[in-house]
Amino acid sequence: MPSSTIRNQAYGWLLLTPAAIFLIAFTHYPAIATLGQSFFSESTVIRPAEFVGLENYQIMLTDEVFWKVVRNNIWYAIGTIPASVALAMIMAIWVNGKLAGRGLVRMAYFTPTILPMIAVANIWLFFYTPDIGLIDQFLSMFGFSGRNWLGNPETVLSCIIVMTIWKEAGFFMIFYLAALQSISPELEEAARIEGAGRWYYFRRVTFPLIMPTTLFVLINAVINSFKLVDHLFILTKGGPDNASSLLLYYIYEVAFSFFDEAYAATLTVVLLVTLAIIAIGQFLLMDKRVHYR
Repeated sequence: MPSSTIRNQAYGWLLLTPAAIFLIAFTHYPAIATLGQSFFSESTVIRPAEFVGLENYQIMLTDEVFWKVVRNNIWYAIGTIPASVALAMIMAIWVNGKLAGRGLVRMAYFTPTILPMIAVANIWLFFYTPDIGLIDQFLSMFGFSGRNWLGNPETVLSCIIVMTIWKEAGFFMIFYLAALQSISPELEEAARIEGAGRWYYFRRVTFPLIMPTTLFVLINAVINSFKLVDHLFILTKGGPDNASSLLLYYIYEVAFSFFDEAYAATLTVVLLVTLAIIAIGQFLLMDKRVHYR
């Protein structure tokens, strides 16, 4: 092998090494360690961890709180993913056109994204506070009495969903806006010459061309729907009666409130496998609809 080829390969590996070290140290190794820990019992001061096989997974299958949290997460995903993605697309189309004060509108849409999650939770806590909150103050103007939005099992999850859509739509909008600006304006001019309407142009030209962005946004939206912790910690702590608890928050409770790291590792493995299956499924289902240029 020529020395120049060896030198180029060595140079390439040197460039990859820092990223590979971080990827292994903070992604692959923790995942493998978590999988291994799920097959052991929780260690204590007087009793070391013992290999228990699938016992933790059997306990999980009989855990009523786990199944309730899973149902909550499914409804949360159904409520947040389509709404936030659709709203992001609409906002991107709106601010991509000839709009007065377009820069200010873009900034207003994107502002919730750059706010810290704790700050967002406190803002919406002010909205949802019974009687003195902004929502109840507004409803009182029309004669409606206040209600405990976050203390009612029937409304608490919907409140979390609304807050999440408000925060994430602006983030997804940026990706759609970049995709729209990469589309050649000549396509729209040709469509107008041919007499195509706006809806037909969007359905036949714009939407197919931004499908790679849609796939990327959908995968991120799915991951985000399973990683909510900060907002729940401030707003509800999973209550009332686990009505707003989601899977990652339940893992946090098991690990740091109940101090059962082995069971928390088991739940984490289930979460990782679920996200992997969903991501792979999205790629397989949408591959034929994604058009790369």
